[in-house]
Amino acid sequence: MKRSVFLVALVAAMASPVAASAHPLGNFTINRFSRIEVAGQRIYVRYVLDLAEIPTFQAGRIDAQSYARRLARGAQLTVNGRRARLVAIETGLAHPAGAGGLKTTRLETILRGPRLAGSSDVTYLDTNYANRIGWKEIVIGQAPSKSDELHAYPKDLLSSPLDVTRVQTRLVPGTVPGTRPHVLDRAGLQAPDRVADSRFASLVQRERLGFWVIVASIGAALFWGMAHALSPGHGKTIVTAYLVGQRGTSRHAALLGLIVTATHTIGVFALGAVTLLLSQFIVPDRLYPWLNLVSGVLVVTIGASVLRSRWRHRSAHAHGHEHDHHHHAPDALSRRSLVAVGISGGLLPCPSALVVLLAAISLHRVAFGLLLVVAFSTGLALTITGIGLAAVVARSAFRRFSFEGRLVRLLPTVSALVILVAGLLMTVHALPGVS
Repeated sequence: MKRSVFLVALVAAMASPVAASAHPLGNFTINRFSRIEVAGQRIYVRYVLDLAEIPTFQAGRIDAQSYARRLARGAQLTVNGRRARLVAIETGLAHPAGAGGLKTTRLETILRGPRLAGSSDVTYLDTNYANRIGWKEIVIGQAPSKSDELHAYPKDLLSSPLDVTRVQTRLVPGTVPGTRPHVLDRAGLQAPDRVADSRFASLVQRERLGFWVIVASIGAALFWGMAHALSPGHGKTIVTAYLVGQRGTSRHAALLGLIVTATHTIGVFALGAVTLLLSQFIVPDRLYPWLNLVSGVLVVTIGASVLRSRWRHRSAHAHGHEHDHHHHAPDALSRRSLVAVGISGGLLPCPSALVVLLAAISLHRVAFGLLLVVAFSTGLALTITGIGLAAVVARSAFRRFSFEGRLVRLLPTVSALVILVAGLLMTVHALPGVS
C-alpha cells in the first residue's frame, strides 16, 4: 500500500508543470508602482511596493508606517522647479502566500503632496530600491497600468520588465473638491495568491514527512533538477564541445556530473548564508550578474587553453614530436579544464533551490531542505552528464566511419572555438549587470 502511495505521489509530482519561481518576475525582485493624480487642488501619489519571497524573508517583521515614510522620502516630487514634500497619510500591508510556504509582501501607501495654485509643471522621480531588480512603473491620472498596479505582470514583458522611474507632466487643479485615493481593502491587498506556481518549492511544505513521502519528494526534486537543466544555460553546449574536442570518455562525463552537483549545492548553501547573515552588506540578487561574469570569464579561459593546446599539438605533430606532446600536456590540461567546465555548469545557483532552503529553515526542516537541494542539484548534473555521454557516444560512432579528411582533423579546433565564442557571449551578456 505504501509503495502504491509513493508511486502515485511521485508520478503526480512529475506530471505537475515545472516553474522557476512562484513570483512571476522571480524570487529576488522588488517591484514598484506609482500613480500620480490630482484630487481637487492637491497632488496625491498612490505608491505600491511588491516584494518577492526572498526580500520578504530578509525583511522579517515589516513596520508598515516606517516603510511608508521611507518610500515617501525616496519618491521625489518637483513642482515648477521646486522640491515638494510627500507625506504618507494612509497605508495598507498584506503578505500573500508565495513559494515553499514563504510569504511575499504587498504594501500600499497614499502620499499627499502640495496644493496646486494653477497649471503646473511636475517632475516625479522614484529613487526607492534603485539598485534592485524588478518592475518599475509610473502612470499619470487614470491611465491604465500595464501591470494592473502590480497585480498581474504581462507575460510578454517578464524577461524585460518595465523600467520607468522618472516622468514629467503638466497638471491642472480641479475646480471642485475631489475624492482622494485610498489603499485597497484587505482582500485586494492579499491578491494574488501565487503559491501554486512553484511545484518544486512546495515539496518542503508537506505536512507529514513519512518515509515514502520523503522518498517521493526526493525523486520529484531529482526530476525537476533534470528538467531545469534543459532550460537555457548550465553549459550544455560547452560540455558537449569540450568532450568532443578533448576526446572525453564516459569517466570524464561522470566526473563532470559530480563537479556540477558539488558546485551547485555549495553555491545554494553559500547564497543562503549570504541571505541570512550578510544581507545588510551584500544584496544576494546583485551577486548573480557577478557569478554570470565569473562563469563567462572561466569559459573563455577554458576555450583559450584548449585552443592553445590544440595549436601546440598540431605544431608538435608537424615537427614529428606528436608522441611526447600527446602523453603529457593535453592530459594535464584536460584535468584542469574538466574541473573548470564542471564549475561553470553549476556555478549559478537556481533561485528555486534557494527558496526551498530558506523555506526549510523557516519551517525548522533544515535536513529535509538540504536533501531536496542536493537531489535537485544531482538531477541537474544527471542531465548535463547525459548530454556529455551522448556527445562521447556520438563521437565514437562517428569515428567508426572512414572519415579521415580535413573536417575530422579540424574537429578539436572547431570545438575549442565554440567554447571560446560561448564564453565571450556569456561575458558580454553579463557585463551590463555588473556596471
